[in-house]
Formats: sequence, C-alpha cells, structure tokens
Amino acid sequence: MELFSAKEVSKTYANHQALTKVSISVEEGTIFGLLGPNGAGKTTLIRIINQITGPDSGSVWLDGRPLKAEDIDQIGYLPEERGLYKKMKVGEQALYLGQLKGLSRRDAMKELKIWFEKFEITAWWDKKVMELSKGMQQKVQFICTVLHKPRLLIFDEPFSGFDPINTDIITREILQMKKDGATIIFSTHNMESVEQLCDHIALIDKSKKILDGPTQQIREKYKSNIYDIAYRGDLDIHGHVLAGKYNILSNEQNGMGNKLSIQYPDGSNSRELIRDLVEHVEIVSFNEVIPSMNEVFIKVVKQNS
Repeated sequence: MELFSAKEVSKTYANHQALTKVSISVEEGTIFGLLGPNGAGKTTLIRIINQITGPDSGSVWLDGRPLKAEDIDQIGYLPEERGLYKKMKVGEQALYLGQLKGLSRRDAMKELKIWFEKFEITAWWDKKVMELSKGMQQKVQFICTVLHKPRLLIFDEPFSGFDPINTDIITREILQMKKDGATIIFSTHNMESVEQLCDHIALIDKSKKILDGPTQQIREKYKSNIYDIAYRGDLDIHGHVLAGKYNILSNEQNGMGNKLSIQYPDGSNSRELIRDLVEHVEIVSFNEVIPSMNEVFIKVVKQNS
C-alpha cells in the first residue's frame, strides 16, 4: 500500500529549474532510494516533503490525501547538514527536540534512555554538543530523528562521519525500523548502501526523473551478457572457436585457479556458451555478472548527458 507520493512536482529558483514534473511513489514499510548527482534536485524534493518549501506545481500526498502542515509530526528528517545546537547539552537538547515532535517529557525521557543505552552513549548526556566528534553528533541527531517513531523517515546521507563499525550499527537499526513498519526515503551517494538497503529507487538528474523501479530489477535490466567462469584445464583462446564467437574480456590461467571473463553477443545464450566450453575444459563455476548500482548510476547519468 502506498504511504507517500509526489505527483508531477516542479520547482524553480530564480533561473534554475530544480525539479521538472517529478513523480515518485513510496510503498508502506519499504526503503526507497532517492538518488542523483550533486545538484540533480534531490534536496529540493526532500525540502518539499518536509514542507520547508512548496512546489510551484504538482502535489505531495500522504496516506492517499494531500500532505498537510500537521503531518510534519509523522515525518522524521535527518538532513545532510546537521543542525544540533553546539552549546546545548546533549540530553537537554534531545529532550527538547522530542517534545517538539509531540512527545511528553516523560515519554521522551523513556525513549531516550533506551536509545542512549543501545548506542552506549549514556555518559554523553551532560556533555555539550560541541565537545563531541562529528560521528558522535551524528549518533545523537539520528536518535533525535527517530525518537518519536514517525511513520515516514527521510535520511539524507545518514552514514556521513561514521566509521565502518558505527555504519554497521546504524544500518542494522534502519533495517529493524523497516521490519517494525517504518517507511524510509534514503538519499545517498553510497551505492553499496543502496544495494544493501533499498527495495526501490528513483534516479533524478538535471531536475528530471530518469530511472525508477525495484533495485534488483534495475540491476538485471542493465546486465550485458557477461559471465565469470572458473575452470580446470588448458584453454588457448587464440584461434579457439570462443575467440570468434564471444568477446573475451580476460583469461587468467595459473594452474588450478583458471578464470575466464567472457561476453556473448545478443542472440546467443548461456547454454551455447557452456556447450562450447565443456568440449575443452572442466567448468568449476559459472556466474552471470549483474552490474552494481554504482555501475548503473554512472551509465544512466552518462547516457542522460
């Protein structure tokens, strides 16, 4: 079931077209990747969702109705540019932000205790934000974003400033929130995180949506008939039937660890390739290469340019 949608949203700043009739649909209980190069229009769309600014045309919807001002309490937003008050104490500020989102002081304190213990940061409660490292501040802001258990969470580069250990901790928390029913819009330039987390993605470039669909289906769509093959035996590519029929990308032969990377042309199939190989070598493994989201991102944006 759809929780959030944007319908043909356009926005212009002075002479800059930030968004051009962009539409997205985010299903409830999923993680939606909002991707694009710097300056593509992602942040503008996020600001419209958060009602920081409004669209020039088009509309945004929550639960099948136009988004209203009072819906802001159902949204949790972690911006790329962090916004904690540097001279305020961590606990005091977290309590304040929780109450701004509609929690009572008692409920905010209860939730904060759980999160501070989970992240092992209870000792930071009376420290000023300015005394914390960037990664520590990021942890506190993450807690403040999710504290009121919003139905829609928007994370803009949530792993910025984190080491691999804390990135893993936050990743597990995001997946748990999804499991618990939260709907998440996830904006990042880290395509490995997109592959790991996102059920669906939309790619915006030069103010327009140029790609939209389930993450795995998009990767499958852009595959190019390339296979990585491990084999035993000797394979002389030069003059071999393979060289005339296929594009040999690489052939590494070092005893028992022989590896071949090969691309067959459109119209051929993997069964034919296997048949041509088994006449000469023993196949140990045969795996189709599915492009990474990073490769898809680069290819699609270059094509759009």
